[in-house]
Amino acid sequence: MRIILALASILILTTCARAPRPTVTTPPGVATPRAATAATCKYCPVSLSNKASSAFGVPNGQQRNGCKTGLANGLPLPDPDCTPGAENPTVTLDVLRNPAFRTGCIRNCVTTDSQKHVTYGWYSIPSPPNNTGDNQTCELDHLVPLELGGADTLDNIWPQCGPEGVSLNVRYFKQKDMVENYLTAQVKSGAMDLETARHQIATDWTSFLAEAKQYLITSNRP
Repeated sequence: MRIILALASILILTTCARAPRPTVTTPPGVATPRAATAATCKYCPVSLSNKASSAFGVPNGQQRNGCKTGLANGLPLPDPDCTPGAENPTVTLDVLRNPAFRTGCIRNCVTTDSQKHVTYGWYSIPSPPNNTGDNQTCELDHLVPLELGGADTLDNIWPQCGPEGVSLNVRYFKQKDMVENYLTAQVKSGAMDLETARHQIATDWTSFLAEAKQYLITSNRP
């Protein structure tokens, strides 16, 4: 009996030793951090169409009398006849919530930097020289931001400039960045509908600025 038990123990140990180790795989649609960081038009770790676009209006102002920057709460708004805003409908809520999604999946996939610069002419705004770093005074802004699934088409891009004589973090495009971060967090958490967020930021991004500032304070974001 002892011999039989000994042989059984040896057989069990041998079988366990030969058992294949479990293979670690990446779930579909989720990429490694390195791959996600490297997202480009040619490689995106999530499934979407980077050239898709659906405009919120008919951008025809640039063919008529030019484009005029408006104001709301003392802050600039784009001309809705020129820049109505546009979304990429393939960037769904599931895509936005996917940790592998990066705006690099969409950025410059439809229009190049030089093509975006034509919007300065539409708004009769000179393209500023040395527009980088602390000297940056203008941004060719995606009205519906890429982090909310905005499109990379010209009907979603406008030159957001000023004000002069202030530090970088107070410039208008930096203030809009706060709104974009706030709305993205609201959408991802389920507190706001994605389509509602996209249309409202396209209509008047300034209406969310006070909430965005409070969000940054309470969430301890820099």
